[in-house]
Amino acid sequence: MTATSLTSTQGAGRAGDKVFSGATLAAGCLILAVLFGVALFLVVQAIPALTAPADKIQGGQGFFAYIWPIVIGTLIAAAIALVIATPIAIGVALFISHFAPRRLASGLGYVVDLLAAIPSVVYGAWGAAFLAKEISPAYGWLAANMGWLPIFQGPASSTGKTILTAGIVLAVMVLPIITSLSREIFLQTPKLHEEAALALGATRWEMIRMAVLPFARPGIISAIMLGLGRALGETMAVALVLSSGALTASLIQSGNQTIAAEIALNFPEASGLKVSTLIAAGLVLFVITLGVNMIARWVITRHKEFSGAN
Repeated sequence: MTATSLTSTQGAGRAGDKVFSGATLAAGCLILAVLFGVALFLVVQAIPALTAPADKIQGGQGFFAYIWPIVIGTLIAAAIALVIATPIAIGVALFISHFAPRRLASGLGYVVDLLAAIPSVVYGAWGAAFLAKEISPAYGWLAANMGWLPIFQGPASSTGKTILTAGIVLAVMVLPIITSLSREIFLQTPKLHEEAALALGATRWEMIRMAVLPFARPGIISAIMLGLGRALGETMAVALVLSSGALTASLIQSGNQTIAAEIALNFPEASGLKVSTLIAAGLVLFVITLGVNMIARWVITRHKEFSGAN
């Protein structure tokens, strides 16, 4: 290769680097601009609701009295989903990555990934048409035998459309997300760590407890946070399954509501100040979701020196 052709090749390479660098910078700036634009829109549109007289807001006690029961309902539904889905997801991920035969693990992993592609309205229809009806007798038993606990206080809903049913549906929806991410993290555990633990006489479970789980802990947390984000923002499934109403401590009574479902059910017929109120509710959900993602990023960064999520 002559000096002239080498120089031209290097020049073309530098030009390509500049184009690629500019494109990636533009993409990053575009994401920030979109995020800023959404936040600005929500803040501007929410101002009328935040500054309106209390008697003009639904309920007649101001925006914060209107929003806080819905925020609590959103957090309750998401918490139920995570409490149910997290241990099952981690167990399934461990089975696929460390216990199942290769052929079974491949097929099971494909099925788990396929669950994540099912539209939320299908989960909602399943919950409303099948799960709520089938689980209603269990709610009656809980009210009769464990009604001394506030969360199981009766009378139980005869339709089964409660916040607990909504949480179970959300758990099924976030299960494939947490499972898929956890499985990939488990598979990234250095083989040297696993073999060293086994060589020291550890059983397979002890190897997983001492080598796999510590390595995967930040990745598991980030997977859970991603599932939490899905649960917080889910709309159609909750709207179909939950019989909304006033905030109640009981999980088996009709009542409670989530922010996303509140917006979806009321926005088509809203006008004037009601629109601003719903947008302000969306702003609250935006802040909660942003906070969840920031916490997840902080956890990953804190443990980046020994993280399977890097």
